[in-house]
Amino acid sequence: MESMGTDNSLGSIRIADEVVEVIAGLAASEVEGVVGMSGGLVGDLANMLGRNKNLSKGVKVEVGEHEVAVDLFIVVEYGVSIPDVAFSVQQAVKEAIESMTGLKVVEANVHVQGVNFKPVVETKEEDLRLK
Repeated sequence: MESMGTDNSLGSIRIADEVVEVIAGLAASEVEGVVGMSGGLVGDLANMLGRNKNLSKGVKVEVGEHEVAVDLFIVVEYGVSIPDVAFSVQQAVKEAIESMTGLKVVEANVHVQGVNFKPVVETKEEDLRLK
């Protein structure tokens, strides 16, 4: 595939940074053990208020002519192996970007911003008694 950001006989091909961010965000969120992406305080508040459906949340990219560097900010599930999840995120993001855009991923930096605990269901003593 012709590398992005170059001209050919039909014209030029350019891929917006936002497109690469969305590809990376979707690939990362599909990895088992990733609960969500962390977009920082402002992004998280906008998401909670329902004003923002940002698919590139928690992703920053630097796109060059032929290469891309990605920073991912993730939240993982409690109990998973964080290094294993982070490596899986790196692999998934690299494969997705390279196969869809033709750009070479030179860096895929994973920043674990938090751990999500599953809510514990508490049973009260009263619930256990027969009536």
